[in-house]
Formats: sequence, structure tokens, C-alpha cells
Amino acid sequence: MKIKLVISFIIFLFIFATPVSAAPPHCSCGEDRWLKLQNPLMFGQDVHEIQSQLKNMGYYQGAINGLYDKNTVQAVKEFQQKEGLQADGIFGPKTFNKLAELFEKPVSNLDTEKPQGEVSIVIYTLEREMVVMDDGKPFKRFPVAVGKFKTPTPIGLFTITQKDAWGEGFGSRWMRLSVPWGIYGIHGTNKPWSIGAFESGGCIRMHNTHVEQVYEWVQVGTKVFLIGGVDGPFTFGLNPLTQGSKGSDVMEVQKRLAGYGFYDGAYDGNYGQQTQQAVKAFQKAKGLNVTGNVDEATYEALGIQLFE
Repeated sequence: MKIKLVISFIIFLFIFATPVSAAPPHCSCGEDRWLKLQNPLMFGQDVHEIQSQLKNMGYYQGAINGLYDKNTVQAVKEFQQKEGLQADGIFGPKTFNKLAELFEKPVSNLDTEKPQGEVSIVIYTLEREMVVMDDGKPFKRFPVAVGKFKTPTPIGLFTITQKDAWGEGFGSRWMRLSVPWGIYGIHGTNKPWSIGAFESGGCIRMHNTHVEQVYEWVQVGTKVFLIGGVDGPFTFGLNPLTQGSKGSDVMEVQKRLAGYGFYDGAYDGNYGQQTQQAVKAFQKAKGLNVTGNVDEATYEALGIQLFE
């Protein structure tokens, strides 16, 4: 009886103590969804993109309106049938991946050289280009997609904090960045036609074949330099900042406040109560309207101005 109890306890420990690979976190780009005909009709930018691609390929003849309607379903069915998929009109992972294959950039079989020194990554967001560095020298360049105007890619120096191979699904590799105010990373995509554009929710998208190559070259701790224009974190303008704001612009304001002696908190890009109180103290000291919000006058007093 005692032996059975001991064996049962060991099995229990094995089952519950064995580490389970955690699912990768959801990045700021949001989740992909399965598209199907329903009432009310599904609507969104994802549908708009699919309609555009199917129209370019000759499957879709209707209006590009972002509505997953009967015309769109029929086009999806025709595409699925042509590609040997179940023609059910549902745009799920298999259909996404099949469409993506047609736009994916292959890696040359001769392209087997690897960086020999310390690897770092530089991403020029305005040019939508990644440069893999080998001991500080450019090694290889890749096209990327970056954040939209309303969801910009963070600007600054970060490191890779996590690597995951997602396998089948929406993008095959994930490299999380040490951005303190959200979940951002470098990853593959099921929308390779978006590469080279300002299309993401802030992450850096790559062709799956490209991201799989870079994934093998980097480690946790690899430095990633995200570079904007001459205005750095304010490439897209001086946005008003209030409590709850997040981003590279908030982080830069925190650094400026610290430089003036008004802030001693973390440079985390989160406009919380401590940042707000620091802004109020700064505004009062500079004879500005004390609101706790960063407006044009506060930016100017902080020495933050855009290049003409």
C-alpha cells in the first residue's frame, strides 16, 4: 500500500511540476481572427486587406468595403478550391497561410552565412528597414512593417527579452522587446503584403522566412535600436500627453523632467500619477498653466521642439 502511495505521489509531482511551455503573450498588434459570414457582418481592416489581395488575384469583383459579405465569402471559396483547401468560405489560419505563401519572400539556398561576432539590430522605422549588425558593422538588411501613425513603433534602445517559435499560425517567430509600457516585439506575419508599410499596432513585422533567419542569430539580451526621424520619439508630432498616455514620447518627457530635477521615478513610458505630479511641479516652477498635462507650452519649456 505504501509503495502504491509513493508511486502515485511521484506521478503527481511529475505531472504538476513539469514545466509547460507558456503561450506567447499577445502583442500590441492585436489578435488575428477567423472571418466568416454572420449577422451582423464582420467588419474591419483585416477584411479590407483580404478583399484587396483577392481582387488583385482576380477572385474578388466587389467593392473593397471591409465587410465580410456574400461576395467576399464566394471569392474566398474560389481561392480555397483553387489552392486545394476546404472551400467553406471561412478565412482561418490555413487560408491565411496559403495566401501568405504567395507573397512570402524566399531565402536563397546559397544564403547560409551567419554573423560571426556580436549581433545587434538596428531598425529604421521611417525607412521600414532592419539592419542586422555583426560587431557593429552592417551584415544584412531586411524590409519590415512598422506601426501606424496612431499606434507607432517605440523609439529607443531595447533588448530582446523572450524568444518563441510559434509554429503554425499567424507568424512563425516572436522576439519580445524590453518595452516597459506594453508588449511589443519582432515577429512574422500572415500578411506579407503589409511588409514595407506603416501597418502594425507598433510591433515590427517581417516575412516569415526572414524572421526565422534572424531568430537563429539573436539571443535573449541582444540589443535592438529603434530609430525614428530627426525628431526621435516625436517623429509623428508633439502629441498632448495626459494621465494614461503611454509611449516613447512619455519616456522622453520623464527623462527631461528628471534632468530638471522634478522626477525621480522610472523611465517606463507610462504617464501615471508620479509623472503627472512632476509635470505640475515643473509647470508651476516655470510659470505655466498648472494642468498636469503636457501641452505645447510645456514641451517648449522642456526644450522639446520639432525640426522644421
